[in-house]
Amino acid sequence: MPIYNPPLRDMQFVMYEVLRVEDEFKALPAHAETDADTINAVLEEGGKFAAEVAFPLNISGDAEGCTLDKTTHAVTTPKGFKEAYAKYIEGGWAALSCDTQYGGQGLPFVVNQCFYEMMNSANQSWTMYPGLSHGAYECLHAHGTPEQKALYLPKLTSGEWTGTMCLTEPHCGTDLGMLRTKAEPLADGSYAITGQKIFISAGEHDFTDNIIHLVLARLPDAPAGSKGISLFVVPKFKVKADGSIGERNAIHCGALEHKMGIHGNATCQMILDGAVGTLVGQPHKGLAAMFVMMNAARLGVGNQSLGLTEVAFQNALAYAKDRIQMRSLSGTKAKDKAADPIIVHPDVRKMLLTAKAYAEGGRAMAIYCALLLDKELHHPDEKVRKECGEMVALLTPIVKAFITDNGFEATNHCMQVFGGHGFIKEWGMEQHVRDARINMIYEGTNTIQSLDLLGRKILGNNGATLKKFGKLIGALVAEEGVNEKMAEFINPLAVLGEQITKFTMEIGFKGLQNPDEVGAAAVDYLRVAGHLVFGYFWARMAQTALQQIAAGNTDPFYQAKLQTARFYFAKLFPETATLMRRARAGSKVLMDTDLALA
Repeated sequence: MPIYNPPLRDMQFVMYEVLRVEDEFKALPAHAETDADTINAVLEEGGKFAAEVAFPLNISGDAEGCTLDKTTHAVTTPKGFKEAYAKYIEGGWAALSCDTQYGGQGLPFVVNQCFYEMMNSANQSWTMYPGLSHGAYECLHAHGTPEQKALYLPKLTSGEWTGTMCLTEPHCGTDLGMLRTKAEPLADGSYAITGQKIFISAGEHDFTDNIIHLVLARLPDAPAGSKGISLFVVPKFKVKADGSIGERNAIHCGALEHKMGIHGNATCQMILDGAVGTLVGQPHKGLAAMFVMMNAARLGVGNQSLGLTEVAFQNALAYAKDRIQMRSLSGTKAKDKAADPIIVHPDVRKMLLTAKAYAEGGRAMAIYCALLLDKELHHPDEKVRKECGEMVALLTPIVKAFITDNGFEATNHCMQVFGGHGFIKEWGMEQHVRDARINMIYEGTNTIQSLDLLGRKILGNNGATLKKFGKLIGALVAEEGVNEKMAEFINPLAVLGEQITKFTMEIGFKGLQNPDEVGAAAVDYLRVAGHLVFGYFWARMAQTALQQIAAGNTDPFYQAKLQTARFYFAKLFPETATLMRRARAGSKVLMDTDLALA
């Protein structure tokens, strides 16, 4: 049977020992009273919910999937999903980091980040239902009118209602400037919205009485392209002024997508036939408003793959310790058995350590980004808020693309550890691979994230934000550069920190002459940047572990952390050399290929 144990110890290590979130929170008036005891108590209970309520439904939910009644357009989720959601609401989990003004608990995003990592490990398909609601909440919280906030935010906060985002249409994926859904003004100030949306996760289900859809559409006078897109809030059931549910709105699920993975989540084709909605934000400024939700979703998708990496690793490790096959190359290790456990074989260890290094590096980066969000929203110094926002913007495409690429690699490795049994459904490993695959595609493919990082976030401001991250690396190098015990972590990080400046300038200069050079280099560039960021956090984690060991702490956790850090820098980090060479190969070998692709 598959297992899952919430990685609370590692979360605590990152939060309190590496990032020192308690000290950071003291500078934020909204979270000044939040301490480790509070966070630990919440996450311990959250881990129990993930492991005991959501996790047991993962394999069964995948096997059963969702069903659509084409007559009523109602979707039934897998057995146990609805009941699990009721327990989720009863436990107050939906309100963790929501504004107390709307009934939220007002806890830091850091807490929400850790909770949702555990939920994604337990059951990504189920977690997507409440997860999307957080994005809808954030979007309306930032851009909704006072009336919209009063009407929708309390119900989204409590989880009584869920939310979605309806962007994509059959003829346009990421290129939202091509969308055709129309919004016609009505006499009462609302709009009649008509069109079709596809790939809408959790677009219809049986969890709640109402679903709040955020829909992109065009007004009659809209200019062409992305500058003519507006955002509307369209409830499944119309909502009366007193907050009670009114008549059914003209939006429904026309079909369910048949997918490779995440079978337990209802991925819907949504039909709008004059559905009544209200404008969110300014006319023709819908993308700017929706980006609040999209950026939250991109961080959330990285978190999905982080969760899958962790649960896949845990199961592969347990299997490798138990499964016996052949003898160790260096001599028999289990003399009392017919063969040695496969964990003695070097390549099995490489696969396991790859997953472990990517999980723990991803966790550190994700918690750091959540801390930046907390500071961006609540720090009293405007300069600090702005700088944190810039850093989150830089790191968001890396979280989305690097962690999801790593997650797919890691889940494949972990399935490989099981050999033929990994390919069999009842072990649960092939499901992790299938579920992880979508994370590289939706919320902007990883190529789109790469173009965003290199073209917009770095070259777009002449590398200013990247240089700020470089200063963090520089400070760490200056602090530990003469420490021989840190040399194996600091030296490669310092070298890459210097190389990436020249690398970036080179790609930028070539891009000025031929924009295809940026497109040809972007994916490799993002992985280099991803390793730069992971390398920084792995060096900091190694630094903390060494300090604890030097202080006499004999907890094997710290030695294990050092061993994983050594593996990361020796076996994974060197990928950057190949990536940079590949990026420098340029666009000609890609674009001058008309005959090869005829």
